[in-house]
Amino acid sequence: MGRALAHPNYRLFFIGQGISLIGTWMTRVATGWLVFRLASAAGLDYAFLLGLVGFAGQVPAFFLGPFAGVLVDRWDRHRLLIVTQVLSLVQSSLLAWVAFRAEATSTAIWHILALSVFQGVINSFDMPARQVLLREMIERKEDLPNAIALNSSLVNGARLVGPSVAGILIALTGEAWCFVVDAVSYVAVVLALLAMKIPRRDQPLQAAPLGRHLAEGFRYAFGFAPIRALLLLSALISCMGMPYSVLLPIFAADVLQGGPDALGFLTGASGVGALAGALYLASRRTVLGLGRVIVLATLVFGLALVGFGLSRTLWLSLLLMLATGFGMMVQLAATNTILQTIADEDKRGRVMSFYSMAFLGMAPFGSLLAGLLAGRIGAPNTVLIGGVACVVGGIAFALNLPRIRSLVRPIYSRLGIVPEVATGMQSASELTRPPAD
Repeated sequence: MGRALAHPNYRLFFIGQGISLIGTWMTRVATGWLVFRLASAAGLDYAFLLGLVGFAGQVPAFFLGPFAGVLVDRWDRHRLLIVTQVLSLVQSSLLAWVAFRAEATSTAIWHILALSVFQGVINSFDMPARQVLLREMIERKEDLPNAIALNSSLVNGARLVGPSVAGILIALTGEAWCFVVDAVSYVAVVLALLAMKIPRRDQPLQAAPLGRHLAEGFRYAFGFAPIRALLLLSALISCMGMPYSVLLPIFAADVLQGGPDALGFLTGASGVGALAGALYLASRRTVLGLGRVIVLATLVFGLALVGFGLSRTLWLSLLLMLATGFGMMVQLAATNTILQTIADEDKRGRVMSFYSMAFLGMAPFGSLLAGLLAGRIGAPNTVLIGGVACVVGGIAFALNLPRIRSLVRPIYSRLGIVPEVATGMQSASELTRPPAD
């Protein structure tokens, strides 16, 4: 399960990210609770504001993602990632400053919104650069799926630790110190990136008008049915399913009658499920039936959201969060590696930017919609509707799976893995042979 750690660059990345991501998850929980607390004290519509903050932090990926993908294909991805991490450090420091000075006024909330937009712009470049650079860290390309699965395990391990620590720290000292910890944690990943030795690409993308490369990437990604289907499914899950996370403060305080500790446990439970999903993908040694696994993961995610919307007890909600995290993790990680595997090298940055657009870019619209609906029909009903939409999307993907398999088969035939492809779609963590470049 840890074979990708044999690569020195990836090992440095893994260690640095392991530290930084704990701080990132602490900031996510602390931001939601800070907005909830300030809005409640000021008599404002906290459901709408929670959705608005989620929207502000992710909407830049929708508008900037395609352009960022072109630039990721043109620029040095290693240097770009260093810049994004330094800027993230600055953003967390400013957020801590706002939190230390925050009062129950709308002014403080607007400052948080502005900084969320700033982080969203950073993430528009960071995510596609990170995904593509991950491939460059791995010398043996057959280890790439394992690296992606381990990276997902790392993200969700931090998702387990970070929110739990944040819930305790908020209860003891307030939200500001969560942001301080996050700012300091970025130092680890910056040092790790500086210590890496990434070889320069031999054939960078030729300079041309930005619009031409953007149109080329769009035709390539959405003109091929397997890529298009994966992107659309991810967009649906991101828009209708993922916004449950911005409503968790309402579930913790109003539905389940808890506090910041309950919020931390709910988010942590989702992280446990996601970590289990990542470890499951990392441990698989065959690609048999992976298409069905993607369908089942989507259905598990949607049905768990339906149950969470109906639950009124903490223990049952925690169990449903486990299933939610597992289903979400398996689907998104599978999509990530399939896209990286079937995309041409000179277009991979743009394909992954469309993935970022689907994964991150659609989430703000879902967050905004969730905030509006929660203020009118309640957070439980909002999450329930999102879960039903994900179930419908999973069924639609299942109906199209035979056609997707037939179109993917020639690609993997060209890569020399016909036996695996003949039985199903490629796994998010199982493409173990041969090298995919």
